[in-house]
Amino acid sequence: MRTAFIDMLTAEAGRDKSLFLLTADLGFSVLERFRDACPDRFLNVGIAEQNMIGVAAGLAHSGFTVFAYSLVNFATLRCFEQIRNDVCNHDLPVRIVGVGGGMVYSTQGYTHHGLEDIGVMRTLPGMVVLAPGDPHEAAEATRLLCTDRRPAYLRLGKSGERRIHASSVNFEIGRAITVAEGRDCTLISTGCMLAYALDIADRLRADHSVHARVLSMHTIKPIDVDAVTAAARETGAVITVEEHSVGSGLGSVVGDLIATHGLGPVAFTKFGTPDGYRSGAGTHDHLRGLMGNLEDVVIDLLRRKGATQRGTRLLP
Repeated sequence: MRTAFIDMLTAEAGRDKSLFLLTADLGFSVLERFRDACPDRFLNVGIAEQNMIGVAAGLAHSGFTVFAYSLVNFATLRCFEQIRNDVCNHDLPVRIVGVGGGMVYSTQGYTHHGLEDIGVMRTLPGMVVLAPGDPHEAAEATRLLCTDRRPAYLRLGKSGERRIHASSVNFEIGRAITVAEGRDCTLISTGCMLAYALDIADRLRADHSVHARVLSMHTIKPIDVDAVTAAARETGAVITVEEHSVGSGLGSVVGDLIATHGLGPVAFTKFGTPDGYRSGAGTHDHLRGLMGNLEDVVIDLLRRKGATQRGTRLLP
Protein backbone atom coordinates (compact mmCIF):
# COMPACT_ATOMS: atom_id res chain seq x y z
CA MET A 1 0.00 0.00 0.00
CA ARG A 2 2.74 2.47 0.86
CA THR A 3 4.27 1.98 -2.59
CA ALA A 4 0.90 2.60 -4.25
CA PHE A 5 0.53 5.72 -2.11
CA ILE A 6 3.90 7.24 -2.99
CA ASP A 7 3.65 6.34 -6.68
CA MET A 8 0.30 8.10 -6.98
CA LEU A 9 1.38 11.10 -4.91
CA THR A 10 4.55 11.54 -6.99
CA ALA A 11 2.56 11.37 -10.22
CA GLU A 12 0.01 13.91 -8.96
CA ALA A 13 2.76 16.21 -7.67
CA GLY A 14 4.18 16.39 -11.18
CA ARG A 15 0.93 18.04 -12.26
CA ASP A 16 0.04 19.92 -9.08
CA LYS A 17 2.70 22.19 -7.60
CA SER A 18 0.70 22.66 -4.39
CA LEU A 19 1.38 19.14 -3.08
CA PHE A 20 3.94 18.87 -0.27
CA LEU A 21 5.24 15.80 1.59
CA LEU A 22 6.60 15.76 5.16
CA THR A 23 8.06 12.81 7.03
CA ALA A 24 9.18 12.36 10.62
CA ASP A 25 12.37 10.47 9.74
CA LEU A 26 10.51 7.49 8.26
CA GLY A 27 9.84 6.05 4.81
CA PHE A 28 13.40 5.20 3.77
CA SER A 29 13.38 3.19 0.50
CA VAL A 30 9.79 4.40 -0.05
CA LEU A 31 9.68 8.21 -0.12
CA GLU A 32 12.87 8.82 -2.10
CA ARG A 33 11.03 8.80 -5.42
CA PHE A 34 8.96 11.82 -4.32
CA ARG A 35 12.03 13.52 -2.82
CA ASP A 36 13.99 13.08 -6.06
CA ALA A 37 11.12 14.24 -8.27
CA CYS A 38 10.07 17.22 -6.08
CA PRO A 39 13.02 18.14 -3.83
CA ASP A 40 11.63 21.61 -3.08
CA ARG A 41 8.37 20.10 -1.78
CA PHE A 42 9.78 17.40 0.50
CA LEU A 43 11.01 17.82 4.05
CA ASN A 44 12.20 15.36 6.70
CA VAL A 45 11.51 17.13 10.00
CA GLY A 46 13.33 14.48 12.04
CA ILE A 47 11.87 12.50 14.92
CA ALA A 48 9.49 15.32 15.83
CA GLU A 49 5.93 14.40 14.93
CA GLN A 50 4.29 17.21 16.89
CA ASN A 51 6.50 19.72 15.11
CA MET A 52 5.67 18.03 11.79
CA ILE A 53 1.98 18.80 12.26
CA GLY A 54 2.75 22.42 13.09
CA VAL A 55 4.88 22.70 9.94
CA ALA A 56 2.10 21.02 7.92
CA ALA A 57 -0.45 23.52 9.22
CA GLY A 58 1.81 26.43 8.34
CA LEU A 59 2.36 25.13 4.82
CA ALA A 60 -1.38 24.55 4.39
CA HIS A 61 -2.04 28.14 5.52
CA SER A 62 0.37 29.17 2.76
CA GLY A 63 -1.57 27.36 0.05
CA PHE A 64 -0.10 23.86 0.02
CA THR A 65 -1.94 20.55 0.33
CA VAL A 66 0.25 18.66 2.77
CA PHE A 67 0.79 14.94 3.36
CA ALA A 68 2.42 14.20 6.74
CA TYR A 69 3.81 10.65 6.87
CA SER A 70 4.76 8.47 9.85
CA LEU A 71 3.88 5.20 11.58
CA VAL A 72 0.24 5.04 12.67
CA ASN A 73 0.76 5.59 16.39
CA PHE A 74 3.38 8.29 15.93
CA ALA A 75 1.30 10.13 13.33
CA THR A 76 -1.89 10.16 15.40
CA LEU A 77 -1.48 9.54 19.12
CA ARG A 78 1.82 11.33 19.66
CA CYS A 79 0.57 14.56 18.09
CA PHE A 80 -3.18 14.40 18.62
CA GLU A 81 -3.37 17.85 20.24
CA GLN A 82 -1.55 19.46 17.32
CA ILE A 83 -3.86 17.77 14.82
CA ARG A 84 -6.88 18.96 16.78
CA ASN A 85 -5.77 22.55 17.32
CA ASP A 86 -3.55 23.33 14.32
CA VAL A 87 -5.29 21.34 11.56
CA CYS A 88 -8.93 20.66 12.42
CA ASN A 89 -9.60 23.92 14.24
CA HIS A 90 -8.55 25.77 11.07
CA ASP A 91 -10.08 23.24 8.64
CA LEU A 92 -6.81 22.85 6.73
CA PRO A 93 -6.01 20.43 3.86
CA VAL A 94 -3.49 18.36 5.83
CA ARG A 95 -3.44 14.59 5.30
CA ILE A 96 -2.12 12.54 8.20
CA VAL A 97 -0.72 9.40 6.56
CA GLY A 98 -0.33 6.52 9.02
CA VAL A 99 1.56 3.49 7.77
CA GLY A 100 1.30 0.19 9.63
CA GLY A 101 -2.41 0.06 10.44
CA GLY A 102 -3.32 -2.78 12.76
CA MET A 103 -0.55 -5.21 13.67
CA VAL A 104 1.47 -5.36 10.45
CA TYR A 105 4.58 -4.27 12.37
CA SER A 106 3.99 -7.46 14.30
CA THR A 107 7.40 -8.21 15.73
CA GLN A 108 7.89 -4.64 16.96
CA GLY A 109 5.35 -5.14 19.73
CA TYR A 110 2.46 -3.11 21.09
CA THR A 111 4.21 0.27 20.82
CA HIS A 112 4.18 -0.11 17.02
CA HIS A 113 0.69 -1.58 16.62
CA GLY A 114 -2.11 0.72 15.48
CA LEU A 115 -5.27 -0.45 17.25
CA GLU A 116 -6.84 2.80 18.46
CA ASP A 117 -6.11 5.28 15.66
CA ILE A 118 -9.45 5.10 13.82
CA GLY A 119 -11.35 5.70 17.04
CA VAL A 120 -9.17 8.66 17.95
CA MET A 121 -9.17 10.32 14.54
CA ARG A 122 -12.89 9.97 13.87
CA THR A 123 -13.65 12.09 16.95
CA LEU A 124 -12.04 15.15 15.37
CA PRO A 125 -14.32 17.76 13.77
CA GLY A 126 -14.32 17.70 9.98
CA MET A 127 -11.76 14.88 9.77
CA VAL A 128 -12.17 12.39 6.90
CA VAL A 129 -10.97 8.90 7.89
CA LEU A 130 -9.89 6.46 5.17
CA ALA A 131 -8.57 2.89 5.43
CA PRO A 132 -8.24 1.39 1.93
CA GLY A 133 -8.48 -2.36 1.51
CA ASP A 134 -5.84 -3.01 -1.14
CA PRO A 135 -3.15 -1.16 -3.15
CA HIS A 136 -5.63 -0.08 -5.86
CA GLU A 137 -7.85 1.53 -3.23
CA ALA A 138 -4.81 3.13 -1.58
CA ALA A 139 -3.78 4.72 -4.88
CA GLU A 140 -7.27 6.06 -5.57
CA ALA A 141 -7.65 7.40 -2.04
CA THR A 142 -4.36 9.25 -2.45
CA ARG A 143 -5.43 10.71 -5.79
CA LEU A 144 -8.69 12.04 -4.35
CA LEU A 145 -6.96 13.50 -1.30
CA CYS A 146 -4.77 15.58 -3.60
CA THR A 147 -7.80 17.75 -4.41
CA ASP A 148 -10.14 17.28 -1.43
CA ARG A 149 -9.86 20.31 0.87
CA ARG A 150 -10.89 18.69 4.17
CA PRO A 151 -8.51 17.48 6.90
CA ALA A 152 -7.98 13.77 6.39
CA TYR A 153 -6.44 10.67 7.90
CA LEU A 154 -5.20 7.98 5.51
CA ARG A 155 -4.54 4.66 7.23
CA LEU A 156 -2.29 2.34 5.21
CA GLY A 157 -0.93 -1.15 5.70
CA LYS A 158 2.72 -1.73 5.00
CA SER A 159 3.79 -3.70 1.93
CA GLY A 160 2.93 -6.93 0.16
CA GLU A 161 -0.85 -6.64 0.57
CA ARG A 162 -2.89 -8.73 -1.83
CA ARG A 163 -4.47 -6.91 -4.74
CA ILE A 164 -8.19 -7.56 -4.47
CA HIS A 165 -9.33 -5.50 -7.43
CA ALA A 166 -8.12 -6.66 -10.82
CA SER A 167 -7.44 -3.12 -12.00
CA SER A 168 -8.32 0.45 -11.05
CA VAL A 169 -11.45 0.61 -8.93
CA ASN A 170 -14.40 3.01 -8.82
CA PHE A 171 -13.41 4.70 -5.57
CA GLU A 172 -15.43 7.47 -3.97
CA ILE A 173 -14.86 8.93 -0.53
CA GLY A 174 -17.88 7.94 1.58
CA ARG A 175 -19.02 5.12 -0.73
CA ALA A 176 -18.35 1.49 0.14
CA ILE A 177 -17.35 -1.00 -2.55
CA THR A 178 -19.26 -4.27 -2.88
CA VAL A 179 -16.53 -6.86 -3.43
CA ALA A 180 -18.72 -9.98 -3.17
CA GLU A 181 -22.48 -10.44 -3.41
CA GLY A 182 -24.55 -12.38 -0.91
CA ARG A 183 -27.90 -12.31 0.93
CA ASP A 184 -27.31 -14.47 4.02
CA CYS A 185 -25.11 -11.98 5.89
CA THR A 186 -22.76 -9.07 5.28
CA LEU A 187 -19.11 -8.79 6.23
CA ILE A 188 -18.21 -5.09 6.39
CA SER A 189 -14.44 -4.88 6.26
CA THR A 190 -12.07 -1.95 6.54
CA GLY A 191 -8.39 -1.65 5.77
CA CYS A 192 -6.16 -4.67 5.32
CA MET A 193 -8.79 -7.10 6.65
CA LEU A 194 -10.47 -7.13 3.23
CA ALA A 195 -8.50 -10.10 1.91
CA TYR A 196 -9.21 -12.04 5.12
CA ALA A 197 -12.93 -11.24 4.92
CA LEU A 198 -13.06 -12.53 1.34
CA ASP A 199 -11.25 -15.73 2.34
CA ILE A 200 -13.77 -16.30 5.12
CA ALA A 201 -16.64 -15.65 2.70
CA ASP A 202 -15.24 -18.38 0.44
CA ARG A 203 -15.03 -20.79 3.37
CA LEU A 204 -18.56 -19.98 4.50
CA ARG A 205 -19.87 -20.78 1.05
CA ALA A 206 -17.85 -24.01 0.76
CA ASP A 207 -18.37 -25.31 4.31
CA HIS A 208 -21.85 -24.04 5.19
CA SER A 209 -23.54 -22.95 1.93
CA VAL A 210 -23.65 -19.43 3.39
CA HIS A 211 -23.44 -16.64 0.84
CA ALA A 212 -21.88 -13.60 2.45
CA ARG A 213 -21.88 -10.12 1.01
CA VAL A 214 -18.48 -8.46 1.46
CA LEU A 215 -18.12 -4.68 1.57
CA SER A 216 -14.89 -2.73 1.55
CA MET A 217 -15.75 0.14 3.88
CA HIS A 218 -12.66 2.14 3.02
CA THR A 219 -14.21 5.32 4.43
CA ILE A 220 -15.06 5.20 8.11
CA LYS A 221 -15.91 8.89 8.23
CA PRO A 222 -18.15 9.84 6.54
CA ILE A 223 -19.68 6.36 6.68
CA ASP A 224 -21.74 5.02 3.79
CA VAL A 225 -25.19 5.04 5.39
CA ASP A 226 -26.88 3.59 2.29
CA ALA A 227 -24.57 0.57 2.14
CA VAL A 228 -25.04 -0.24 5.82
CA THR A 229 -28.81 0.22 5.54
CA ALA A 230 -28.98 -2.11 2.54
CA ALA A 231 -26.83 -4.71 4.30
CA ALA A 232 -29.01 -4.69 7.41
CA ARG A 233 -32.33 -4.85 5.56
CA GLU A 234 -31.36 -7.22 2.76
CA THR A 235 -29.20 -9.74 4.65
CA GLY A 236 -30.40 -9.38 8.26
CA ALA A 237 -26.95 -10.08 9.72
CA VAL A 238 -24.00 -7.70 9.79
CA ILE A 239 -20.45 -8.38 10.99
CA THR A 240 -17.81 -5.65 11.01
CA VAL A 241 -14.26 -6.85 10.39
CA GLU A 242 -11.31 -4.70 11.43
CA GLU A 243 -7.77 -4.95 12.78
CA HIS A 244 -8.56 -2.36 15.42
CA SER A 245 -10.23 -2.11 18.79
CA VAL A 246 -13.93 -2.92 18.50
CA GLY A 247 -14.64 -0.33 21.18
CA SER A 248 -14.06 2.67 18.95
CA GLY A 249 -13.51 1.69 15.32
CA LEU A 250 -15.66 0.64 12.38
CA GLY A 251 -17.84 -1.62 14.54
CA SER A 252 -18.80 1.24 16.81
CA VAL A 253 -19.71 3.44 13.85
CA VAL A 254 -21.84 0.77 12.19
CA GLY A 255 -23.48 -0.24 15.48
CA ASP A 256 -24.41 3.37 16.22
CA LEU A 257 -25.84 3.73 12.73
CA ILE A 258 -27.96 0.58 13.06
CA ALA A 259 -29.33 1.77 16.39
CA THR A 260 -29.98 5.40 15.50
CA HIS A 261 -31.53 4.61 12.12
CA GLY A 262 -33.76 1.84 13.48
CA LEU A 263 -32.46 -0.76 11.03
CA GLY A 264 -33.59 -3.79 13.06
CA PRO A 265 -34.39 -6.50 13.44
CA VAL A 266 -30.81 -7.29 12.49
CA ALA A 267 -28.24 -9.60 14.06
CA PHE A 268 -25.03 -7.63 14.56
CA THR A 269 -21.57 -8.25 15.96
CA LYS A 270 -18.07 -6.83 15.77
CA PHE A 271 -14.88 -8.72 14.94
CA GLY A 272 -11.62 -7.09 15.97
CA THR A 273 -9.52 -6.66 19.06
CA PRO A 274 -11.50 -6.57 22.34
CA ASP A 275 -11.13 -3.97 25.06
CA GLY A 276 -8.10 -4.78 27.15
CA TYR A 277 -6.37 -6.61 24.29
CA ARG A 278 -2.57 -6.50 24.42
CA SER A 279 -1.13 -7.55 21.10
CA GLY A 280 2.33 -8.65 22.26
CA ALA A 281 4.84 -9.59 19.55
CA GLY A 282 5.04 -12.35 16.98
CA THR A 283 4.20 -12.98 13.37
CA HIS A 284 1.29 -11.09 11.89
CA ASP A 285 -0.66 -14.32 11.35
CA HIS A 286 -0.11 -15.34 14.98
CA LEU A 287 -1.37 -12.00 16.31
CA ARG A 288 -4.39 -12.07 14.04
CA GLY A 289 -5.15 -15.56 15.27
CA LEU A 290 -5.44 -14.21 18.81
CA MET A 291 -8.45 -12.19 17.63
CA GLY A 292 -10.45 -15.40 17.16
CA ASN A 293 -11.99 -17.24 14.23
CA LEU A 294 -14.24 -15.09 12.07
CA GLU A 295 -15.92 -18.11 10.48
CA ASP A 296 -17.13 -19.30 13.89
CA VAL A 297 -18.31 -15.79 14.76
CA VAL A 298 -20.38 -15.60 11.58
CA ILE A 299 -22.01 -19.01 12.13
CA ASP A 300 -22.92 -18.06 15.70
CA LEU A 301 -24.44 -14.81 14.48
CA LEU A 302 -26.49 -16.61 11.84
CA ARG A 303 -27.95 -18.85 14.55
CA ARG A 304 -29.00 -15.69 16.38
CA LYS A 305 -30.43 -14.30 13.16
CA GLY A 306 -32.51 -17.47 12.72
CA ALA A 307 -33.81 -17.21 16.27
CA THR A 308 -34.82 -13.60 15.67
CA GLN A 309 -36.67 -14.44 12.46
CA ARG A 310 -38.61 -17.14 14.37
CA GLY A 311 -39.67 -14.53 16.88
CA THR A 312 -37.34 -15.66 19.66
CA ARG A 313 -35.72 -12.92 21.72
CA LEU A 314 -32.29 -12.02 20.37
CA LEU A 315 -29.83 -12.95 23.08
CA PRO A 316 -26.89 -10.63 23.86
